Amino acid sequence: MPGANSVTSNQETLHKDLEEVVRKYARTTFLRPIADHTREAFAEVEEFVRKFYATRNANNGTAPRAVILDSGCGTGESTIHIARRFPGIPVIGIDKSCARLNKAGNPSQTAGEDIPANAFWIRAELLDFWRLALDYVKACKWTIPYHAVYYPNPWPKQSEATRRFHMHPIFPTLLALGKTIELRTNWEIYAREFAEAARIVFEERAKSADAIAKGDSRLLRLRSAQAPAGMTDAAGMTIKCESFDPEKPETAFERKYKEARQKLWRVLVALPQ
Repeated sequence: MPGANSVTSNQETLHKDLEEVVRKYARTTFLRPIADHTREAFAEVEEFVRKFYATRNANNGTAPRAVILDSGCGTGESTIHIARRFPGIPVIGIDKSCARLNKAGNPSQTAGEDIPANAFWIRAELLDFWRLALDYVKACKWTIPYHAVYYPNPWPKQSEATRRFHMHPIFPTLLALGKTIELRTNWEIYAREFAEAARIVFEERAKSADAIAKGDSRLLRLRSAQAPAGMTDAAGMTIKCESFDPEKPETAFERKYKEARQKLWRVLVALPQ
């Protein structure tokens, strides 16, 4: 089936440099300048979130507004499914491809129903959008109870490993964003690497929290630069990596993989609620 080929790679187990790379990035801050077009896109999202709650006369006080992210949403089908699952929370589908986003909300996705009022799509660079979103989380403007990262490019060649989200400097930011992060993939190694990388980052944060408690300020940057207040303590954090068989596929990729009888994997990273 076209587009449903299984992942082929010259890597047969977790990448040999995974731990070294993840620990390095857990101790640093990603400082690449944020693109203006993503700042503009983020402002559109912030306005949508504000209006969503204003029209419902909800959360007009100082409490953080709940927002759900669907990162790398592609044609936006997953955003619709997630929006129906969480009808009272704005769900933001983010993708960098205008061509893919132009297909969002088409009749084949909605099955004759209206597009959920809480679904919103935006074109933006994910890495920049996440950093802007983290600023809002740290400022207690937003809380992100669920963050979907469905079927990212696995970059299967060993030489491409640092382009995977979990071996990129952005990974600590990604983990700091949501209360629950769900990754889905059709490559077992990617899922297991993502889970192990999450464990390593939270281990580094726990070390930072312990050092701070002992009066050692050398690791304070972990807390101030990346994690929102209260998130350096990994106590109660859970990471689950498992195969799964979706009853109702939520993306075109998921549908193709299921029809091709490929085993699918997901990782759930849940922080204390």
